[in-house]
Amino acid sequence: MAIISSHTAAAEGEPAKSRTAQPRSEALQAQKGREDHHEENLRPKNLDDYAGQKELKAVLSLLVAAARHRSEPLDHLLFYGPPGLGKTSISLILAHEMGVNIHLTTAPALERPRDIAGLLVKLQRGDILFIDEIHRLPRITEEILYPAMEDFRLDITVGKGQNARITSVPLPRFTLIGATTRVGALSSPLRDRFGFIQRLRFYEVDELTGILHRNAQLLQIAIDEAGASEIARRSRGTPRIANRLLKRVRDYAQVESDGLITEPVACAALELFEVDPLGLDWTDRRLLQTLIEHYNGGPVGIESLAAATGEDSQTIEEVYEPYLMQIGYLLRTARGRMASAAAYRHLGYTPPQRFEQVSLLDSSDPLGLHN
Repeated sequence: MAIISSHTAAAEGEPAKSRTAQPRSEALQAQKGREDHHEENLRPKNLDDYAGQKELKAVLSLLVAAARHRSEPLDHLLFYGPPGLGKTSISLILAHEMGVNIHLTTAPALERPRDIAGLLVKLQRGDILFIDEIHRLPRITEEILYPAMEDFRLDITVGKGQNARITSVPLPRFTLIGATTRVGALSSPLRDRFGFIQRLRFYEVDELTGILHRNAQLLQIAIDEAGASEIARRSRGTPRIANRLLKRVRDYAQVESDGLITEPVACAALELFEVDPLGLDWTDRRLLQTLIEHYNGGPVGIESLAAATGEDSQTIEEVYEPYLMQIGYLLRTARGRMASAAAYRHLGYTPPQRFEQVSLLDSSDPLGLHN
């Protein structure tokens, strides 16, 4: 399998001076080489090594086996869900399982028709084209993908005005894998052309603990079961966050302890980095505090909340809200966002009387959100 990124050419085109700006000692170069090797190996290579998403793994194993049996490429796939849940990793695994090349790019990098056309004409039979943030595809690029996905052809307009004509270039059968955090932002014609659409869920603590043990071994980090579990509990159900916290706790353990990550060491390190026992960081708490202190717990519109916190509304919706809603601290209603009673208690506030009143009502809809 070869991994081909659309950003590779830009990196190779940098001046030689920037790549060799400062000589380094052989020891530092060797250390960097080991770190790069470890970083590359953090991603699992096959479905058996991929932790979590059990239902998705079962379906993908079936799709891969069926495609191999027919000697055909995989159908087009669309993965969606919050950032950091492994959409890119799954795509790389599928390329490895199918024994094909994968071309990685992002939708913002495909601004002009020739950008997507250049990628399509380089594909070989069975290759995978992975487009991250596919909901941000320009309209003209999206329209070029329609015949490419359905009929495996590239329609090129030659000439201008009355002399313009469309020439069709046949393409080998390939697989398009799209990844997005906002599946609702995709147009129906594009979404309907995917043969399999799957949402990635948040990970359980035991799944994240297994991921942390595996990655700690690859990074040569000493960690015990309790230390891994403590980091997993504060990782918001997201492997990317778990890996980031693992590295920061490693730094703390090497400087302030003997290098072994235990539960007390993990707790002390994460408190230093302002990650509380539920995985909320400073921005999460500030979002909830603003909602409680400035708007009496809500409801408040997303734009007003964004203006009050200084965060972009899209960032709030895609990065912070999913987890806060998952743990029941934030409620999204037709009138706006509301803080729950659990959010009040977690931040040390006394819940308003309205929460005590609604607790006496039907528990199936305590806040009347579905009326």
